[in-house]
Amino acid sequence: MVSTRLVSRVWRQWAQSYGISLDEVKARVPIHGRPARAIIADLLPGPDVAGAVRRLEEAEVADALAGNVTAVAGAAELIASLPADRWAVVTSGARRVAEARLARLGLLPEVLVTVDDTTRHKPHPEPFLLAAQRLGLDPARCAVVEDSPAGLASGRAAGMTTIAVTTTHAAEDLEADATVADLTGITARVAPDGRLQVTVGPRKDAPTAAR
Repeated sequence: MVSTRLVSRVWRQWAQSYGISLDEVKARVPIHGRPARAIIADLLPGPDVAGAVRRLEEAEVADALAGNVTAVAGAAELIASLPADRWAVVTSGARRVAEARLARLGLLPEVLVTVDDTTRHKPHPEPFLLAAQRLGLDPARCAVVEDSPAGLASGRAAGMTTIAVTTTHAAEDLEADATVADLTGITARVAPDGRLQVTVGPRKDAPTAAR
């Protein structure tokens, strides 16, 4: 839900402090949808990883507290349409970073699953299955909104409907049940029978999935 441009700025500054460019990082290891610790472990010697992770997280939190964070288009409107007990944020980031960013945006979920809550991470299904468990929902009746191949793979493995957002990858690189440019392409409402209806696409007659 957070602008990738802003996340990239912090990573770029972090990489430069270690004498490498963000482009070099992207060329050497996959980054989107992966925990920072896993990415950094692929880049630096083992003894340096813990300190480097801490340094990155501190920079990310400071960036959020300074107000240098914006939501993906449509995020606030989509969340406002959802009952508080029917949605969760599942991120590969650290809890303190996620909380700082979400608080700054006023997007505070009742259920937040971070890298600190699981032993296996995206593309493994554990993060999304844990979110469904905490929400008290059947995974088969959940929809995952993701912008990374690893996140979408995690959602599929959890048996959930997947919606790809093309804010970081081209549509052809994202395997999903539906694809949108940003979160303005997703709407939700509670039906009279209590089910949550999620509609993808701008058309009023677009296919609707009851959840």
